Amino acid sequence: MLGKPNKQKDFFDSYVYENLLPAEHILLDIKDKIDFSFVEEETKDLYDCQLGRPSYPPEVLFKMLFLEFYYNLSDVEVASQVKYNVLYRYFVGLQIHDPTPDDTSLVVFRERLGKERFDKLFDRIVLQAKDRGLLRERLKIVDASKINADISLPNKVNLLHQGRKFIIKVISKLNPKKAKELAKKYLRKTRFFTKPEKKEITQERKLTRKFIAKVKGKFSQEADELCRVLNTVSWNRKKKGKLASFIDPDARFGQTSPQREDNFCGYKAHIAEDESQIITSVDTLSGNEIEGVKLEPLLNKEEEKQLKSSGLVGDSIYDTGDNYQLLGTRKIKPYITFHRRNRRTWQGFRLNKKKRYLRCPQGNLSIGRIPQEEGFLYYFSTTDCQNCPAKSACIRVTEDRARVFVKAGYLFSGGQNRYRKRALKLRKMIERKFAEAKKWHGLRRARYRGKWKVAIQVLMTFLVMNAKRIARLLKSPPIKEVFQPALAIRAG
Repeated sequence: MLGKPNKQKDFFDSYVYENLLPAEHILLDIKDKIDFSFVEEETKDLYDCQLGRPSYPPEVLFKMLFLEFYYNLSDVEVASQVKYNVLYRYFVGLQIHDPTPDDTSLVVFRERLGKERFDKLFDRIVLQAKDRGLLRERLKIVDASKINADISLPNKVNLLHQGRKFIIKVISKLNPKKAKELAKKYLRKTRFFTKPEKKEITQERKLTRKFIAKVKGKFSQEADELCRVLNTVSWNRKKKGKLASFIDPDARFGQTSPQREDNFCGYKAHIAEDESQIITSVDTLSGNEIEGVKLEPLLNKEEEKQLKSSGLVGDSIYDTGDNYQLLGTRKIKPYITFHRRNRRTWQGFRLNKKKRYLRCPQGNLSIGRIPQEEGFLYYFSTTDCQNCPAKSACIRVTEDRARVFVKAGYLFSGGQNRYRKRALKLRKMIERKFAEAKKWHGLRRARYRGKWKVAIQVLMTFLVMNAKRIARLLKSPPIKEVFQPALAIRAG
């Protein structure tokens, strides 16, 4: 049954809180400036109205989770702190004599809500900022940052052994005797702590395939699904998209730069930030997913909240033809860093966008252009290029004419004008947000295992940071404008 918070104050509570609370504190500002009553509205359908014992109030439990992510505490630590820390107790809304929820209650509450409810709770905080006029809704800054999975990475032999062990654990719930026989035959007592040789990997693969043939289709659907995954791991020799660990089967190897391969294993937090430094939309990706092709889901979340933006700032990973087309259909001006992609630079060539031609340094005009995936390929006359005195600077020995590729982003953005440069400077704001999330709120490493649980961590982390930012903006609004409105909507 849904429990209600006790809002009636008594003399003893008033005396304790008035004398022991600090005069100024960010938690007091958050409690004063932000209305958390929406938690009960979003969760009341999860409780029975009449049957059962009264639960702890959802608002109290949510505020305890808020403290957990604000101070990077565990469930056990935050439950212990709320018992004796007067400030924490006052913030969550408990009176001195009220019972304190334990860590198990927090785990059940978090799993009961699931990712979808936390999405709604995050959106309610963003909408509070919008209703109070804190969102500027001019430029939107997007980026993603890695989150290391809470696992140790096994080698190939240990990964296959780990998979067999997990399947036997599932079988033990149905047939303990058979599970014991399988463990004796297919599990080792020792682990490989050094890099296994080719011969050892081959033996381990053969043993794994015999094990799969032995158990597949004989126990449960869960065991069969794990057998399917284990069989994929056994045959998959490529690193791209492969399973990293059975402990966290959703974690994947990813890259933070093209020069390095598999330099982390885990997830990515993909976010959109307003100029006011409030995170407006959040998405959680697997480590092998590229945020550059996941821009549309993030913009869809912005539309669901009816948030507007006249420009979008992003790094070169968003520099694709599909993204420019997507932004064009939504009438959002792109301020995206160009990706070089090892193409030649063409010094002295000038583009006339209205008449759609290029002028080379010698004054010759292009005779046509060919549309390509991410822009246009302009080409010049063979006669002009072969008779040109500066042809050695433009064309190679094997080429008969100059062909210049112009990215769609350059056409849409108006080139390197001063408005674009000023917009790209704002991209540093989102890097500071990621640094804050990792240093102070524990987003450097996943605290849970499984993508939906990590998504909850990401949502709660940026919800906490938004609450902190809203409280500060309401207490002392900034004086300076970050980006002039005309710059965000001006055509290139």
